Amino acid sequence: MAEDEGALDTLNPASNGGDNLPQVGVLAQYVKDFSFENPNAPAVFQWQSQPQTDVQVNIGTMIAGENLHEVTLKIDITATATEGVAFRIEVLYAGLFALTNVPADQLQPFLLAEAPRILFPFARKIISDAAIEGGFPPLRLDPIDFTGLYLQSAAQAAAEASGGQAGDVTGTA
Repeated sequence: MAEDEGALDTLNPASNGGDNLPQVGVLAQYVKDFSFENPNAPAVFQWQSQPQTDVQVNIGTMIAGENLHEVTLKIDITATATEGVAFRIEVLYAGLFALTNVPADQLQPFLLAEAPRILFPFARKIISDAAIEGGFPPLRLDPIDFTGLYLQSAAQAAAEASGGQAGDVTGTA
């Protein structure tokens, strides 16, 4: 058809080696580890104070095979009231990603920013459901800007490598 002229055929790879466009696929998502602790039940349900929630998020990556990478979100949550610990939740939620023809300079940004962005809503749902099943109101975690965090971390690492601090102007004009 006339409107298809010049369009890339992404469904059929080129036989001349022209199929070197970057490709990313989510092969699987899964819970690697999960823990819910309610150490002060049943007394916790009579406490009058509102618990404060501490949320810690870490990202881990691992090569799982040729062109395969596992990205793991580790989310630790502790809800503490004046009377003690109300509950603790620990989730290790992972995804297996197939990455083909991704340039080396784009691999780390994908694994530490985009992949966690894809995984986070599913981990957040597991956490909310766990709080409910533990007898607490749903715990709705705010969205996380993984790209912003990655860029901030990369800028800080670059500044440390050059002997400055993130945000410092280095060099001469």
